[in-house]
Amino acid sequence: MVKVWDRVVRGTHWSVAVLVFFQFLNDDGTPLHRYAGYLAGSLVLLRLAWSTRASGFAHFSKWLPSPTRINTYLRAARDGRAPRMLGLNPLGACMALLMWSLILLLAASGWMMGWDIFWGEEWLEYTHAVLAWSLLACVAIHVTAVIVISVRHKENLPKAMLTGRKHPLDRP
Repeated sequence: MVKVWDRVVRGTHWSVAVLVFFQFLNDDGTPLHRYAGYLAGSLVLLRLAWSTRASGFAHFSKWLPSPTRINTYLRAARDGRAPRMLGLNPLGACMALLMWSLILLLAASGWMMGWDIFWGEEWLEYTHAVLAWSLLACVAIHVTAVIVISVRHKENLPKAMLTGRKHPLDRP
């Protein structure tokens, strides 16, 4: 087995997942909802900061998608030859960036709703709701993609995100 995901990556991933799930069940704007949102945003910032310092697959240089990486992967996927990867594939990396952006925007818009200048502003509440539902759609796509890729490559990706280990690329 090859070590792919370190403790910070796994810890932030699962903590944010639990917090996002909690937020959708408790969207009442109470202090608990607000603090859980701030914690989720803080964990995303920690993960982004970690990407600049970590080694291996957690570092930006190993997973940050480029147009070339995305196009190459998309062509291979279209032809049914999407390669198995140890780290994030380029589309998974795009999804991670999108979900992190949505979480940060949710935290920021939630924070802004507590400011006197924005108190009761419907456009801000609407924006927060649209961001939340967009995040939920992304989570659904993410979970579906994890299942499809796990089946396609005969690999338990959720287990890999729990243990931090995957089979090497040259496995039989």
